[in-house]
Amino acid sequence: MADTLKRPADTYSPLYFLASLGAGGIAVTFFMFLMFWVPHPDRPVPVFEDISAAFTKGGAALQAGIVIAVLGIALFAVLNIKSLLWNLSSYATFKRTQAYKTLRNSNAESTLLAMPLALAMSVNALFIVGLVFVPGLWSVVEYLFPMALVAFGAIAWIAFRLIGDFLGRVLSKGGVFDVTAHNSFAQLLPAFAVSMIAVGFSAPAAMSTTPATVTVALLLSTVLGVVAILYTLLAAATAVGSMLQHGTAREAGPTLMIVVPIVTVLGIMALRQNHGLHTTFGVHGGDGETMIFLARLLSIQIAFLGLGAVVLQAQGYFKDFVIGSRTSPGSYALVCPAVAFSVMMHFFINKGLVAAGAIAKFGLAYWSLSAVAIAAQIVAILLVWRLGRQHFARRADAVAVPAE
Repeated sequence: MADTLKRPADTYSPLYFLASLGAGGIAVTFFMFLMFWVPHPDRPVPVFEDISAAFTKGGAALQAGIVIAVLGIALFAVLNIKSLLWNLSSYATFKRTQAYKTLRNSNAESTLLAMPLALAMSVNALFIVGLVFVPGLWSVVEYLFPMALVAFGAIAWIAFRLIGDFLGRVLSKGGVFDVTAHNSFAQLLPAFAVSMIAVGFSAPAAMSTTPATVTVALLLSTVLGVVAILYTLLAAATAVGSMLQHGTAREAGPTLMIVVPIVTVLGIMALRQNHGLHTTFGVHGGDGETMIFLARLLSIQIAFLGLGAVVLQAQGYFKDFVIGSRTSPGSYALVCPAVAFSVMMHFFINKGLVAAGAIAKFGLAYWSLSAVAIAAQIVAILLVWRLGRQHFARRADAVAVPAE
């Protein structure tokens, strides 16, 4: 009997790469605890030695925070890689089916960009794992940065090849792109993928002390970041008209909040670039300017979180696809905004308010605002748990609904 039961995930969609993406993003939210609560005065990020010293010398509260962070990173990094490997295997099988050929000739071809998006997140997650768990990693990190640039370069090649195939098909001749089905922000997925690669390229700009490495990282991340912004603006502008005319596609409703993670990764890219410009090229920026910059990004996120929540509530999306029995692989797009908002809140609190002197670190206001970030993190964790049960548990009646 068990062999006859099916999982919704058995009806494969490239959007299941978002399951890997979400797990990797949650690992990043746990790293925020270490990033901003563990002292690391000699490095831009905490490493194994910093974490060990803080655990040895810190109080019970800090020790508890470190334990939670380390366990969270380990758990969700494993889930990230496990999901990525499953997706790569399923995707290889999917490419041999008629469904894949049909997808390649529809608006949903852009969902293929979920693959390089997830790959880029996994590289970022593995780097975090190295920082947290590998002693002495920082002593060889300058050798790792060129390798990271090559890895992100390979992922960028995959992404731009897929984007080129899609845009070449829909822009070279008329009538092949269904404008009536463009009634969501699903076409922003390529921009999300490019922005994730851009933030990966920017990491050596903030952490390397080799001018050549910093320069290459700055330039490559700038190119991809600008491309991501242009793609976001154009895809969003054309989608709004279709949504106003036809309403938002129900299965693709969560994409209304895809701007939230795009803003977070591009915002982190900008912070990394600013740090590299400061440490390597002597360019100085004010903490107050950073606070306002992050406040503006946070405002954009709040606006799109509100928009998405209003539309999804009006459509009954949560009742059917999250709490209810219906399934759609596009539901995994709900995890990304929660993760991204949590990460942005941590940066706004620490790199914005605390750095500018607006609030005291570890004071009442600090923990009140940090509670908002942690609440968003918990939402993301609960979504991953719930969606995992929905899509990967064997059931006799569930069929995944593809999202365009």
